Amino acid sequence: MAAVLGLIIGVVVGVFVRPDIPIQLQPYLPIMVLAALDALLGAARAYFQRSFSDKVFVISFFSNVITATLLVFLGNQLGVGSQLQTAVIVVLGIRIFTNVSSIRRFIFKG
Repeated sequence: MAAVLGLIIGVVVGVFVRPDIPIQLQPYLPIMVLAALDALLGAARAYFQRSFSDKVFVISFFSNVITATLLVFLGNQLGVGSQLQTAVIVVLGIRIFTNVSSIRRFIFKG
């Protein structure tokens, strides 16, 4: 519940404050958001399966964001940034849809 409350507060603050994203981070922002969303939905799935751990969530959140960002950064340095970015987006997309389908099955199964 704290994670959802933190997400809501973060979105509200972000809408009203409108932070400026540095130019150097702008290519990585969509990947960071997808990685964070993956961690959040993984936490929701774990909550419904009664295996949620706040420590695992925090570690998963930061490690997902950092790993995805570093992969895209490495791809940019090697000159294959768009291909590696696409690969990261596909993997995170698959994980997000898997988590959503598990949550949906839990909710409708009762």
